[in-house]
Amino acid sequence: MADYSAKDVQRLRQSAGVGMMDAKQALDESKGDVDAAMKLLRERGLAQVAKRADREALEGTIGSYLHHQGDRVVTGVLVHLTSETDFVAKSPAFGDAARDIAMHIAWASPRWVHRDEVPGGELEAESEIIARQAENEGKPADVVPRIVEGRLAKFYQDNVLIEQTFVNAEKFEGTVGELVAQLAITMGENISIRAFSRLAVGE
Repeated sequence: MADYSAKDVQRLRQSAGVGMMDAKQALDESKGDVDAAMKLLRERGLAQVAKRADREALEGTIGSYLHHQGDRVVTGVLVHLTSETDFVAKSPAFGDAARDIAMHIAWASPRWVHRDEVPGGELEAESEIIARQAENEGKPADVVPRIVEGRLAKFYQDNVLIEQTFVNAEKFEGTVGELVAQLAITMGENISIRAFSRLAVGE
């Protein structure tokens, strides 16, 4: 029998958002290794999320965040977080997640929600700039395409919301996309970010 404590089970339940029996089973399978059990639960949960991805998510909520500087608002964000049912959309955890994502958007300034929203012309222009930079750095011509691919990944991480690292690491370590996936695992529904709007003074 795997060696783990009741505290390990409780910690895993809270972190993964699963029931006691699921937590205990994962700890048994991972021989008491909490981190391995968490990875196992996330893999199973993400597989379920993928299965639910085609289900319609027509409910949801609008999360908002206002950043003040002195007595005036300097940044405002609205984000549309969708769910399958009104029950989930009205839950405190769902509303908190929407506000957290809005706060992230205020600080991280993403330009798009998903990669496929990046205009082709802009992506082509960015690729050309990266290629010229690599050539100016004296990189061999045969490795330039790989350099472009690698630096485009960084471009996506900087500008695409779901690929950005969530700004509050104390609350969640990972990308915004992983945060949404974890919420979907916990809620048992297809959850996604539909759209956002960000306004800032001076931009």
